[in-house]
Amino acid sequence: MTKGDREPVPMLDLTAQVQSLWPELSAATERVLRSGRFIGGPEVEAFEAEVAEYLGVPHAVGLNSGTDALVIALRALGIGPGDQVITTSFSFFATAESISSVGATPVFVDVEEESFNLDPRLAPAAVTARTKAVMPVHLYGRPASMTPLLELTEELDLHLVEDCAQSFGATWQGRQTGTLGAVGAFSFFPSKNLGAYGDGGLLVTSSQEIARTARRLRNHGSEERYRNEVLGYNSRLDALQAAILRVKLPLIEEWNSRRRQVAEYYGELLRGVPGVVAPEVSAGHVFHQYTLRLPGADRDRVQSLMAGAGVATMVYYPVPQHLLPVYAGKHPALPVTERLAAEVLSLPIWPEMGREVQERVVEELARALEAAGA
Repeated sequence: MTKGDREPVPMLDLTAQVQSLWPELSAATERVLRSGRFIGGPEVEAFEAEVAEYLGVPHAVGLNSGTDALVIALRALGIGPGDQVITTSFSFFATAESISSVGATPVFVDVEEESFNLDPRLAPAAVTARTKAVMPVHLYGRPASMTPLLELTEELDLHLVEDCAQSFGATWQGRQTGTLGAVGAFSFFPSKNLGAYGDGGLLVTSSQEIARTARRLRNHGSEERYRNEVLGYNSRLDALQAAILRVKLPLIEEWNSRRRQVAEYYGELLRGVPGVVAPEVSAGHVFHQYTLRLPGADRDRVQSLMAGAGVATMVYYPVPQHLLPVYAGKHPALPVTERLAAEVLSLPIWPEMGREVQERVVEELARALEAAGA
């Protein structure tokens, strides 16, 4: 095969993972199909127990999606119209959407340049009499700076809700993300480090009352059939996805370790490429995305050139939430967030990624930067 005929490099390749797990996945799928229990039931209950044990929390509630996990977390904490929630604008829309969906108002705070996460030094100034919670996002799998945020929320008696959609298995000072605040919300979208083969989500908490409320809300606001106590949602994790997640959960530490190895090798390769700011590799970071910065470069031109060479990249996220049409003109400027949104580029990453594939990615990146005049 000539250089011009090389196989394209996708952002994520799950084929090796699926192939290696095929016997276990097939058995789990058959088990569910033969059981006739497709919504809730023993598979969901077993997964909830196993994932709670892994994370080190007493309560885990399986849900339909990570977005629902955020919405139900806020509802379970009693957050609603008139309340404010401090969060980051540099995230997927579901973060702010969940706050607005319960009738509260997102208050956006700028991020740290090096971590892309909410800057805890700026959070205190954003607190008002209406503030009820702080919602950090562990973006790209890197934990936010939790210690000062925990101190702030404890001092002011605020709730801390962790958006862990991208951080399953990540740790902050030895503790799992999602277990540090009042509630943690996870996504099992197929591309996540622990991904289902469809939508899925999880809410975790140390509070029995929050867990009980979340279980009620996920089931149309009812604990007893036909006795609906509040307006809830149809947000139940289905048994097939739970069974698949049970197969994958025991492997998450190995997969996250491999992701860090891929990130370390990217870092070695990128040291020879001018104009690139590579992310730091730390023990607690699980690299859901490998996101670098291209300050001074035409990022979109670089991305286009790499696509033409058969190497996929993604921009997470080109438009910060406070500049999206639904929020535009309602929030102050966030200079660091806005600059990073114009600089970031995520390279392909998955646990089984070979070094030769990484070398090709960086080779095409260097070539694209040179062609773009960076």
